[in-house]
Amino acid sequence: MIILRYTGWLFLIVLLACNNNKVVEPVVSDQAELNTSMIRLTGLNGQAVNMELYKGKTLFINFWATWCKPCLQEMPSIQRMMEKIKAEDIVFLFASDETSEQIEDFKKRNNYPFQYVQAENMEELKIMALPTTYIFHKSGKLVYNEMGYRQWDDQSNIDLILRITKTK
Repeated sequence: MIILRYTGWLFLIVLLACNNNKVVEPVVSDQAELNTSMIRLTGLNGQAVNMELYKGKTLFINFWATWCKPCLQEMPSIQRMMEKIKAEDIVFLFASDETSEQIEDFKKRNNYPFQYVQAENMEELKIMALPTTYIFHKSGKLVYNEMGYRQWDDQSNIDLILRITKTK
């Protein structure tokens, strides 16, 4: 009887988790107070990234690592999405807390047109899993965050980013 009950719950969880019909909307998370000024990034040259440069632009930051399989699986879909929406005023940054040498080595082995940076405060940002993606509105306020892999070139995800970009 107990096994039957657990099997029923397991079936329900799997069924709900596999529901691909949900509408993807920007979410306000427990980090709703987070804004771009709280992100500390460094270029691979060791220079601090001035986050003020991105004021007035939608900012997509993907936190990743060279050893992270889901991160690596997600990258081609992000590249395809970037190509589809290149006319939009969106900045894409790829932040890792690994050394600049590790990131440079990855960059040489992979032909992605990404702007790689080093993340200096991932723990402070409460990033618990990779990949994690933050999307900031042009006002600098966090409007979307998600932990885990996403097929970014799927039209619903492109629409999500375009809605964020067009929001005043």
